[in-house]
Amino acid sequence: MAPLVAELFALATAVLAAGLVTGMLAGLFGVGGGAVIIPVLYEVFRIVEVPEAVRMQLCLGTSLAIMVPTTLRSYRAHRARQSGAPGVLRLWIPPAVIGVAVGSAVAAIAPSGFFKATFAVIGGLIAAKLLFGRESWVLGSDLPYRPAMTAYGFLIGLGSSLMGIAGGSLGTIVLTLYRRPIHEAVATASGLGVPITLTGAIGYALAGLRYQSALPPLSVGFVSAIGVLLIAPVSSWVAPFGARLAHRLSRRSLEIGFGLFLLLVAARFLIGAVVG
Repeated sequence: MAPLVAELFALATAVLAAGLVTGMLAGLFGVGGGAVIIPVLYEVFRIVEVPEAVRMQLCLGTSLAIMVPTTLRSYRAHRARQSGAPGVLRLWIPPAVIGVAVGSAVAAIAPSGFFKATFAVIGGLIAAKLLFGRESWVLGSDLPYRPAMTAYGFLIGLGSSLMGIAGGSLGTIVLTLYRRPIHEAVATASGLGVPITLTGAIGYALAGLRYQSALPPLSVGFVSAIGVLLIAPVSSWVAPFGARLAHRLSRRSLEIGFGLFLLLVAARFLIGAVVG
């Protein structure tokens, strides 16, 4: 019994610590922190013997649900500083929501390995940008016209849904590639995370209803209420502190640390997708 208690205590500590990191990343980088929370949830659900066939989908849906209050508080904190680009948000939100809906529909039929591979590919690309990106990496000096912006919005929503993230890292990368100031990019990306996470949580909950018998207690489709209740309050509380730090701290060391973490997680999920 003692080893079991110690293991549960360690898991609870890890989940709460992940909640702190999640909230800080949400404010600091304009991301929801799903890239941090998903590997933790994956280990939790593995230990409680959630079937492999639905485990990754449950992680993604739970992550998106956890991020709803976190992204909302992060965006409010950035908006209080009058940062962000409302025009970009108006262009991106409708196609991003459509992209999230498509990703949620895929969750109802695609195998778990597909989501592991998607996480590995997108996470690897984000890590490469964080670790090796330079200010000279640009696609243009001005944002493109509406058709391209609509396509970006859709792809950000789709990628976020398939990876279980709020889309902040993807949105920030796109905006900085068009020379938008980093603080404006972070604030705008955090605003996009609100509709992405809300739509994604609802979509994954609906997509998982057909698998309800295989999911753990207190799950609504591919959303675990237990995971949400453990992590969401902590990450939401911490998010405004990260937003304050974003406006005055050097980001390079944190970018390197986050990039290396993403590479490790991406490698693990890619191996899992290949070997099953």
